[in-house]
Amino acid sequence: MEVRKHTIKLIVDNKPDVLARVAGIFSGKGFNIESITANVTMDPGITKINIVTSGNSATVTKIQNQLKKLVDVRQVSHVRETKFGQREMALIRLKLTEMNKNQVEKVIEDLKCRIITRKSDYCVIEVTGTEEDIDRILKHFEPLGIEDMSRSGIVAL
Repeated sequence: MEVRKHTIKLIVDNKPDVLARVAGIFSGKGFNIESITANVTMDPGITKINIVTSGNSATVTKIQNQLKKLVDVRQVSHVRETKFGQREMALIRLKLTEMNKNQVEKVIEDLKCRIITRKSDYCVIEVTGTEEDIDRILKHFEPLGIEDMSRSGIVAL
């Protein structure tokens, strides 16, 4: 079976230690979490957790079955391959010099990035899209001087 990335969405009770127990399922079974996001929903008693992991279909099924056994887990679903409703955000700090300033501005404009902060020696931009979009944009900025970068991980509906 083919190993690829999978997004698992959980609806859980918003209680202390739930996220630790969810992560424990992965570490206890030797599965890696590639990204994880968690946030309270419109109901403050409920949290949505999105986890991206790699494996084959059998691996994902095993993980889902283990997660369903946790007391505070209300729902577990596998977000299918469609990119509908899946996005990621990245913040990128770029070093600005006299030599690269014009080129950085052109790439920002061409790729339709949003400037969050602009100073004389650096700028911070925001990029939102699919995981592939973020990877592609990072390749454009790499030779221009990325000083730091942070990615949110996949958020899915």
